[in-house]
This record gives sequence, C-alpha cells and structure tokens, in this order.
Amino acid sequence: MRCAIVGAGLGGLTAYATLRHAGLEPGEIAVFGDDPDPAAVWRPRAAAIRQRLMRSESDGHCAPTSFPGLAAREAWRRRDLWPLALSLCDRYRPTVPLFLRHVDELRAATGWDASFQRRRVRRVEPVPGGFELGGEGPFAHVLVAVGHPGLAFPAELHGDPRVVHAYEPHEYASRVAVVGAGMAAATEWLNALAAGAEVVSVRRREPERRPLNVPRPYFTKRGLAAFRAAPPPERAALLRAFGAPSYPPGRAWDEPLRRAAREGRFRVERELNGAEQVVCATGFRKGWQEEPLLARLVREHGVETADRWLVLADDSTVPALTDGRRTLGVAGVQAQWSFPGADTLVGMKVAARGLARRVQACRTR
Repeated sequence: MRCAIVGAGLGGLTAYATLRHAGLEPGEIAVFGDDPDPAAVWRPRAAAIRQRLMRSESDGHCAPTSFPGLAAREAWRRRDLWPLALSLCDRYRPTVPLFLRHVDELRAATGWDASFQRRRVRRVEPVPGGFELGGEGPFAHVLVAVGHPGLAFPAELHGDPRVVHAYEPHEYASRVAVVGAGMAAATEWLNALAAGAEVVSVRRREPERRPLNVPRPYFTKRGLAAFRAAPPPERAALLRAFGAPSYPPGRAWDEPLRRAAREGRFRVERELNGAEQVVCATGFRKGWQEEPLLARLVREHGVETADRWLVLADDSTVPALTDGRRTLGVAGVQAQWSFPGADTLVGMKVAARGLARRVQACRTR
C-alpha cells in the first residue's frame, strides 16, 4: 500500500474518492479509523440539532470532481432545472437526507470498505521514503484527516447537571438557555422555540451574518492568494476572526426570533441566569494542541506552528516532512493555515487534490 488516510470521516472519504479518481486501486490505499461509516460522527450531530439543510453550497459534497454535484443529481431526480440554476449562483443547499445518501453511494462506488481498517493511529513516524503509522507501513503518502478534537464546554459549566451540548441527543425543557451565537446556536434557538420553550440566548458578542462560516471571497483564487500572501501574524489574526460566531442572513432565521421576542419567549443576555436547561452551542475544542497525534508530531519532529495552527504549505502539506519522495498532508479543520475554509467539504477537496497531485507526480518520476 502506497497511501494512507488517518481518519475515516467525511474528510477521509473525500480524500479516498479523490485518490481513486486519480487512478489508485483500493489495494494501494489504507484508511484507518474507528468506524467504517464515514458519516458515523457527523450523522448523530446533525440529528441532534435537527439540521435539515446543509450550510455548504454548490460544491458541498464528497465526490472528487465539482460537477456533477448534488444539484445535478437532484435536478435529474426531480426532472426540474431549478437546483442547477441555484447551483450556478452558489445558492444551492442540499437536504441532509440527500447528502447522506450521497455519502453512502460514494462509499459503495469507490470500494471504501476494501481499504478501511478499524484502528486508531496514535503516532506518525517519519522513516526513509515515507511514514510508519503505529507500526504499520511504511506509506509514501499520508493524509491526516482526524476532524475536530472534541466538543467544547465552557469551564464554568463543567459538572452542571442542566448542561447538554447541542451536538449531543437532547429534547427541550420549558425554559432553555442557549450558550453561543453561531450556526448551531441559531439552529437551537429555533428548535427550542418550535418545541414551545422560552429561550434565552447567552452570548458575549453579536454574531456575524454570512452564508458560510468563512467569508465568500476566501473561497476564490484572488481572495485565497491575498490570504496566503499575508505575513504569519496577520494570517493568524484573520483565522481568529473567521472563527467568530456566524449564521446565515434571511427571514427564515429572523422572523421566528422577532415573533418570539414580541411574545416574550426569546431574549438575549450576556450572563447565564436561571434556566431549567443549558444547551452549549459552543462548537469544538480548537488547535493542534488538542489533537494528541498532531501534538506529538509537533513535539517530536519540530513541525512549525503559529498560535493554534499548523504552518502548512499551500497544498496542505507539512513542509518539514514532505519532499519529492514522500508526502504528509493534513485535511479538515487542522489545515486552515493553507485554506481558511478547510473544515468545509470544499476545503476537504482542496487538501485531497493536493495529495493526489503529489502521488501522481511521484508515480511519474
């Protein structure tokens, strides 16, 4: 086996499909993870917040090529060109069931299960010509796609019996405090109101209103070039700013909140006061320090960092451990230094294509 993917989630599936599209066979790729279902982690989290639509847009799928995407598939199924028209304007948002069917079908079509190995990799060790993964290997090309390090809880709420994270299964009490102000929080405001609850939004700052979690210009070549040209301190500051809470603009969000506020069922506060239930819509722990595999890589092999980010090349590879004969790439949220929207499906494709280009270049040589 020449290639390995550490992590069997959506980022891993996207990379696997991209390598298969580049001509590799299942026997040339090893996928290490906890569960053979690539949506095993994402699926229950989406269900917990009652998510109905994907936030990602036209390229928000795991297939290796942008077209045909989910919009084309839905247009064909419905015999309706409207999804394609929305896609051309980057306004198409597939439903969660449609996206999950896509994941299941791509898993079957690419031969994912033939490459999957149920194993957690705790160490990436550079060796001549490649990397060993906890005694397995060596592999010439490795992509680390381990996803988010875990759910984040405010320290002051640890041990509070009223607390549940938004991404954990839960129902709603009659008086609910939602901590946070991003996409998950906005979704939970509407969910709890629809369940008949009185809702308090506990937030320290006002959320931004934008369709994607990263401003749209940074998904373009021009915006990305400006980001990559910025000196490291400015680049880190931009990434911190992109991490600010946000959720999409539009009446679908605003009207229910205005109506509930008029009825006295929704209000905003800066501090947590009495509530029967506290929903932490506070996202995930952040930074390479929170991921043991990456922390060990930094500590033992001097991988460069800036604040909580790994300093990566533009193709999402680790410069100190990548050369003409071997590749160590990173995908998902830990690859934001190379692509600010790395934790989106579009960003996962960017990292996957970078890996595939290096594999093909090595094959040519």
